[in-house]
Amino acid sequence: MTITQIRKQELITEYQSHETDTGSPDLQVAILTERINNLTQHLKINKKDHSSRRGLLKMIGRRKGLLSYIQTIDMARYQALIGRLGIRR
Repeated sequence: MTITQIRKQELITEYQSHETDTGSPDLQVAILTERINNLTQHLKINKKDHSSRRGLLKMIGRRKGLLSYIQTIDMARYQALIGRLGIRR
């Protein structure tokens, strides 16, 4: 259910914009997407886990806000990011 440190490092190296980037909006969206996907799989098995479902909805809202921010800054960057992550909007 949680993201491993190794997987998080892989995401950082894949989505970072420069060598020391650890918190850009693109990277935050990528990490949130990984956590959302993991939690979605957990909730398919544990249908009555309402506290995790609430956490999932909060993560989705946070990701939506970050995506809206990226969209207002640079539309091409937004389109490229949702294409790479496989997110539909």
